[in-house]
Amino acid sequence: MLPILGVLAGVLAIADTIPYVRDLVRRRTRPHRGTWLIWSVLAVVAFFSQRAGEASWSLIMVGAQAAVTTLVFLLAIARGEGGVSREERLLTALAGGGVIGWLVAGAPVVATVCVVVADLIGIALMVPKTYRDPGSETLATFALAALGGALATAAVGALDPALLLYPAYYAVGNAAIALLIVTRRRALAVGCSRGATG
Repeated sequence: MLPILGVLAGVLAIADTIPYVRDLVRRRTRPHRGTWLIWSVLAVVAFFSQRAGEASWSLIMVGAQAAVTTLVFLLAIARGEGGVSREERLLTALAGGGVIGWLVAGAPVVATVCVVVADLIGIALMVPKTYRDPGSETLATFALAALGGALATAAVGALDPALLLYPAYYAVGNAAIALLIVTRRRALAVGCSRGATG
């Protein structure tokens, strides 16, 4: 069962990026450059820290995510927004501290904690934009990523915090972004309909 869950998580990591790249190319989605820079670096870091922790089938999702996240960042350079304000540069530097923490830590669980903290900073960079303009993000990508993280968590197959932390966090973090997109779209739709009838 673990191999099936791991492969499904890897397939979802690739599949969840397809609608995002499609919307990005069509200029419907405008990714935050700083967020995707952080996420691409951290995905690579997470892959190596999970591999050092002897992850097996759950590593498929993390490796696939590293590849596709880097692709989105490269596309976001020309088609994204953000990443240049003082606050954004500060948060990016703090995320860089998470990468340094991984390099210095040596212990896979400490490295993974550093990755999760830095990843949360990446989410913090994109939340204001997503709150203001939820249509600038692709809902399906984050919903599918949350499912992929849940499958990767199940594929770990052991109660090992070093191996469970990243895929579980990945599932919860993406689910939170998807929820933000849905609730903000609904709130804006209600506000527009009230304005139209008023």
